[in-house]
Amino acid sequence: MARIAYDDTDAEAFAATRHLTDDGLTAWRQAVARHLAPRPGMRLLDLGAGTGSWARAFTAWFPGLEVVAVEPSAAMRARSRFRPVLAGDAAHLPLDDGSVDGAWLSTVVHHVPDLPAGARELRRVVRPGAPVLIRSAFAGRHEAITLFRYFPEAVRVLDSYPAIADVESTFADAGFATAAVEPVPQVTAPSLREATATLRREAHTPLQLISDDEYAAGLARLREAARVDTGPVVDALDLLVLR
Repeated sequence: MARIAYDDTDAEAFAATRHLTDDGLTAWRQAVARHLAPRPGMRLLDLGAGTGSWARAFTAWFPGLEVVAVEPSAAMRARSRFRPVLAGDAAHLPLDDGSVDGAWLSTVVHHVPDLPAGARELRRVVRPGAPVLIRSAFAGRHEAITLFRYFPEAVRVLDSYPAIADVESTFADAGFATAAVEPVPQVTAPSLREATATLRREAHTPLQLISDDEYAAGLARLREAARVDTGPVVDALDLLVLR
């Protein structure tokens, strides 16, 4: 997964700042429950599990669900809140054929260097008819994400990510069909001031890939807005469901 290295600096920043509260994740819990229909004994692959926040959430939300966490970055695995985490990547999953009842990929697809290979590998390990749930910011869909309001230069980075249609086409070639596409809201921070205070550039791929001057200008805009905007930061990312 290659857009950024996810070395120790990136992983530390991610672990420190990229975790949402249970209250902020209410709509995601509902969406996953609706499309996965979790039950005791099910196995869910968390591909690109990062520091384990989603894997922990799933096991807390859905008793009896077994989460198989796979993460390519050693630095992220070392900081994971969830154990165990297996080493592996989208094109090389350490799983048997047809061994999971679903897969979850959160803000991962834009890091996969060979998405067709990843789609084929998911087709191999996910049981027929089971869902692949892809949570992402997709190209051309920045309007509901607060970060891009203050860092508009980062939109060009987002627009280099796969679009929904690109992912659908790639997965169709591997034997999947689209079951749903829906924006899902989340409370990213209790206030813009809190979001500003905890922002770490290293934790956000679009901010790492703009210039220092562009980042400084965006940070100034964000700080100015945080002086007067007191409401919660509510964003929406897309959920693409394939079967």
